[in-house]
Amino acid sequence: MKKQDLPQDESNLKSANMTEVLYVTDENNNYTTANSIGWDAKKAALDESLALISERIEEARQNVANNIVSPIIYFMELNKMDFQVLAAYVDKWQWTVKRHTKPSIFKKLSDSTLKKYADAFGISVDELKNFNGK
Repeated sequence: MKKQDLPQDESNLKSANMTEVLYVTDENNNYTTANSIGWDAKKAALDESLALISERIEEARQNVANNIVSPIIYFMELNKMDFQVLAAYVDKWQWTVKRHTKPSIFKKLSDSTLKKYADAFGISVDELKNFNGK
């Protein structure tokens, strides 16, 4: 793509005061980099993925409210983590983290374990313990 043809359509990047660096060709057909605030196709894909993330967060919130899963699931979704990432943050095996997502097990966790989760999510232990999805 030529540098002068680089799209500069409104996107979520602009609202966050960010740009994306892309490789383009200059007037001498040499590769160089240029900044773009986005283009319509990328905006549509980004909007769709953000909508899916919002749906997952809401589903997790409802599952916590219905006592199907522990608050760990909600905060994991809210922070866009998966089990592998969260396990690394709290220095636990993935199967242990999955076990902690069961409400009956979560209620028995020590404050030191809950502190690790709270720190990973950037919240207090009280917020984690008392989140009921409502």
